[in-house]
Amino acid sequence: MAQETTRLTLALENINAYYGESHILRNVSFTIEPGEVVCLMGRNGVGKTTTLKTLTGLLPVKSGKITFDDVDITHDRTDRRARKGLAYVPQGREIIPHLTVHQNLLLGYWNRPSINGDVSEKEAFDEVYHLFPKLTQILHRPGGVLSGGEQQQLAIGRAILSSPKLLLLDEPTEGIQPSIVDQIEDVIIGFKKSRRFAILLVEQGLHFAARLAEKYVVMAKGAVKVQGKSTELNADMVRQHLTV
Repeated sequence: MAQETTRLTLALENINAYYGESHILRNVSFTIEPGEVVCLMGRNGVGKTTTLKTLTGLLPVKSGKITFDDVDITHDRTDRRARKGLAYVPQGREIIPHLTVHQNLLLGYWNRPSINGDVSEKEAFDEVYHLFPKLTQILHRPGGVLSGGEQQQLAIGRAILSSPKLLLLDEPTEGIQPSIVDQIEDVIIGFKKSRRFAILLVEQGLHFAARLAEKYVVMAKGAVKVQGKSTELNADMVRQHLTV
């Protein structure tokens, strides 16, 4: 009897990527299971953000394969990947500055798959407002005048409204006040418990990551140096690749 294989949300196989002539990613391979929270870690400049850009299609892959929800998306356009359920919250958050908070949120909702009729528009927005109540107070403000913490809540809310299968978060706590960091942590923990979608989190802080991660992928010099379940890797094994 053949052994049943685990269905994967994401699989990277020997991904190589370049900026010009510079070889940035070197045979990067890892997987994410449905509902899993994975922390991608490493020092500055090791290729973490570049990995996310290859996943979203913002940077082309030189060689290797990216499989998302059992479909090869290696050469798909960015918009096609988004419509298949890949949502990205970059470091700069990329809020549309001249649009209001509500209009920015609508951009996420309009990207929701048309076949996803599980909830109404009101229910979808109410979930985001429950997660980030502050947004209800600033719905008509332009995105460009918001604080960093408000923009981060808006960016995550916008991504959630797209009904993702995989949420990519690039250092969501960077430069954010502690109270909002706690709120973001609670939101991630809530989705981790519900296992509604998988999360790939780029995070520098080991303490924050340790409270959330089910698996670590640790990079150095553009390559994966160590990876494994959080129950298999102790803090010292991860920390040695984070310190200078």
